[in-house]
Amino acid sequence: MKTHNDSPRIPRLRFPEFQNAGEWEVKKLGEVANFLKGRGISKSDINNNGTQPCIRYGELYTHYNEVIKEIKSFTNLNGEGLILSEPNDVIIPSSGETKEEIATASCVKLGGVALGGDLNILRSSLVNGEFLAYYLSHGLKKTISKIAQGDTVVHLYAAQLKKLTIRVPKAKEEQEKIAACLSSLNEVIAGEREKLALLQQHKKGLLQQLFPQEGETVPKLRFKEFEDSGEWDYFNGDKLFEPIVNKNHNSDLPILAITQEHGAIPREMIDYHVSVTDRSIESYKVVEVGDFIISLRSFQGGIEYSKFKGLCSPAYVILRKKTELENDFYRHYFKTTSFIQDLNKNLQGIRDGKMISYKQFSEILIPFPSLPEQQKIAACLSSLDDLIAAQTEKIELLEQHKKGLVQGLFPVGN
Repeated sequence: MKTHNDSPRIPRLRFPEFQNAGEWEVKKLGEVANFLKGRGISKSDINNNGTQPCIRYGELYTHYNEVIKEIKSFTNLNGEGLILSEPNDVIIPSSGETKEEIATASCVKLGGVALGGDLNILRSSLVNGEFLAYYLSHGLKKTISKIAQGDTVVHLYAAQLKKLTIRVPKAKEEQEKIAACLSSLNEVIAGEREKLALLQQHKKGLLQQLFPQEGETVPKLRFKEFEDSGEWDYFNGDKLFEPIVNKNHNSDLPILAITQEHGAIPREMIDYHVSVTDRSIESYKVVEVGDFIISLRSFQGGIEYSKFKGLCSPAYVILRKKTELENDFYRHYFKTTSFIQDLNKNLQGIRDGKMISYKQFSEILIPFPSLPEQQKIAACLSSLDDLIAAQTEKIELLEQHKKGLVQGLFPVGN
């Protein structure tokens, strides 16, 4: 693949066999595709045992990428009145929550799939469907977001899409080559995502086996050197952890976001935008490395751990160990399903947005195996975390590569 100039009708990256194929043709989308509208398929119409494959518009955001080869949903709705796909159809939502997400196109490779309401259907014999789906989803994403209408609910109408200026290679073989290149990369990314899912599933299984479940005093899976160590001890939470309220700071520490995915992490490290005043920061608590934080969502996702020193809202409860123990052991334990269930047993009537108190935490029985066993379990799970982090980073790098590739494979400009 070679780089080219920045002509608005020639992509920056072009396959060698098309270097002398000339400029891409400028067309209106309505000139190369016929437009149809999907027909309503409600959520209640979905049936796992149904015989008619179908696609609902929301699935373009949550399940499918630019090329659809397998169908997720089925219905028993009669074929009469349904709009059925033809191979190479491109679908794009006609409604969504944001202008950015609505520019999401997919090529349906299968015929006979019922296409639900709130879907614009583009049917063309002149343009390769996969090529067009990638082009609309990436090369023209910003342009499409600009023509979408509405704020709370965003709409994208066929009349607007028909007027969209697109650039198309004269040779259909070039369209197919671009589509095949991006689809092969998508397959690589999908394969890496499957590996990540397997690692995450493996960790989930280990968490269930390395910690005792309800009614048990020893885990199902135990390292050989601890098999004869007897039952685990259990103590109330206040015997192992104490609440910390330290507001002695000059507001010069980073403000931490308390998240279920990343734990306690400086806000600037993630996409977290909440403004706070200097006066409100004065009341913030100091969080030290190794502290645990009870958040507003702890009854859903457990207790968070901080690998950073910083400040957090006074609404949160900060816990610090008061006896010798392995922090990483409890970092994992406080995210287990069994602990979250124990947490909720003491929280009758609590609702989203309510804080779990230290008193409620202190009444929960928490396992306390020997320190060497804590350390062994922590090391096992932390090494798996490292593998998951490395796999996640690999996927992110592939996504960045894809982003750069689609920017180079389509001409610049509108």
